[in-house]
Amino acid sequence: MIIDIIGDIHGYADKLVGLLKQLGYEHNGQYFVPPAGHRALFIGDLIDRGAQQLATLEIVFAMLDADVADAVMGNHEYNALAYATPDPNPDIDTATQYLRSHNEVHRRQHEAFLAEIPFGSAMHQYWLQRLYELPLWIETDYACFVHACWDTDSMNLLKPLLTDDNCLTSEGLIATGKEDTVAFDALERVLKGVETPLPDGIVMVDKEGTKRTRVRVRWWLDELNERTLREVARAPTSALAQIPSDALASNIDFALKTDKPVFVGHYWLTGSPEPLSSQVACTDYSAAVDHGYLTCYQLDTEQPLPLTATQFVQHCHDDIQTVAE
Repeated sequence: MIIDIIGDIHGYADKLVGLLKQLGYEHNGQYFVPPAGHRALFIGDLIDRGAQQLATLEIVFAMLDADVADAVMGNHEYNALAYATPDPNPDIDTATQYLRSHNEVHRRQHEAFLAEIPFGSAMHQYWLQRLYELPLWIETDYACFVHACWDTDSMNLLKPLLTDDNCLTSEGLIATGKEDTVAFDALERVLKGVETPLPDGIVMVDKEGTKRTRVRVRWWLDELNERTLREVARAPTSALAQIPSDALASNIDFALKTDKPVFVGHYWLTGSPEPLSSQVACTDYSAAVDHGYLTCYQLDTEQPLPLTATQFVQHCHDDIQTVAE
């Protein structure tokens, strides 16, 4: 069996259709049928940013309903649920009435989705319920699939809040939506990755314009706490330049506790696709920007390792583009 692991789509249905066709999937009038011996797996962040939100959801969920594909939840699907869910215990000192506040940054992030699927509409309620069907992670005999980080310690903390299939419950959404709690931190790791504090006085501004005093970590590297912070930080070059070259990473509490290959999205990579490490591969190559490509890794379940650059396929307009070529 070949698992076609497809990266973050972000509402770019045209790129998704193009990639599926390049991979040999054919539409039968209801859903895209994979070539013999293939199955698709979507690594999360189906929504937000692009102008084809509804079309993307319809394509993906038609494949899920036909049992020719699987998918995991991304942080944008989680955010959509939290944005629409009233906080049962709102902070009286703020205007926040939902688990995810409706501030300007959050509205901007979610506006493409709500432009097509109006807030509070019957269609909105329908798709929110469908998003609950996406598990936070999938583990098989041959590989692990999660949107941002395979952190088994965080997963064990989350399990009591999930269904048997690792899907969020409404109670789990509320529990993980409260900042400065164990559940919130665990959810953040699984769907957004590992972070560590920046040195005192260092502030980074992310692509959304948000100021941050913490930075994401390349958790797939070995010996995280024996490297410099620049080495382990996952940030633009201009931001990394703000970190003193001799600043050391320290107290990063993470260990990859599986021997299986791990597949993630989330990280807005660029350039020619290649595995992040001997064990970890990312299929997010910034499809949500003009120069980005929707990317797939074709995993052979009979021989999942070693991970190789030649197994990546990128949507490239009219022609299929693979690293092997």
